[in-house]
Amino acid sequence: MPSHTTLPGLDAETVKGYKAVLCDLDGCLIAGGRALPGAATFVRALADRLWIVSNNSSDTARTLAARLVPLGIDIAEARVLLAGEQAVEHLARTSPDTGLRCLTDAPVRARAEASGFDLAPVRADHVLLGRMAAFNLACLERVVADLTEGARLLVANADRIHPDPAGNPIPETGAWLAAIKACLPDVAYECFGKPSTHLPAEALRRSGAMAEDAVFIGDNPETDGLAADRLGMDFIEIKRFPGPANLAATQTPDPAELARC
Repeated sequence: MPSHTTLPGLDAETVKGYKAVLCDLDGCLIAGGRALPGAATFVRALADRLWIVSNNSSDTARTLAARLVPLGIDIAEARVLLAGEQAVEHLARTSPDTGLRCLTDAPVRARAEASGFDLAPVRADHVLLGRMAAFNLACLERVVADLTEGARLLVANADRIHPDPAGNPIPETGAWLAAIKACLPDVAYECFGKPSTHLPAEALRRSGAMAEDAVFIGDNPETDGLAADRLGMDFIEIKRFPGPANLAATQTPDPAELARC
């Protein structure tokens, strides 16, 4: 039976018996663009046993790995799995050469363009929704029109927020999804990020470890923890922000959204 442990921070000693350690990013290793206490030491201690498995839908593995180096977190691109980039790769395998409305930040858009998608279709076949900093009313109008005309919606991650260094909320992809659902309450969509097992299963495949020989570290039991449980992995919950400042509950999608992941 997989275990569930709660800790106030990262500790390499608690994971020394595992062949692979999958770790969420925001709230565990970084927050608000800064490394959290103990993160750099933890990453160095685990070396190539560590895999970042994140619902980040703005970056690619390359851009994120480059941003982490100045924070003292040095990890190879191949060991970074991000919801936005992996969703593009999923679409490239299952629906190549189609019109894609890619509502993401520039790194993921560039990845989609490199994969051969037409990112300016007259009529989109698919809409990929990620955390897009420039998301606005024009984007909302365009995606509502695409979906009304029959495009299929893939949501990179359904998290409504992620925490800043003080534990305060920063809007996430789920906030944009809520705006779409306000216009189209019955819209059908699939969620790619956690608690879906897409990302952690790929990390296990690349690591060569079995689920029973791996552990998942995250700050949200309803996304990170549920993904771990679905794969039969032990889970370590990080609770850095006590009391009201702990955002694990508030960043969780509602049950209907979780069922789509």
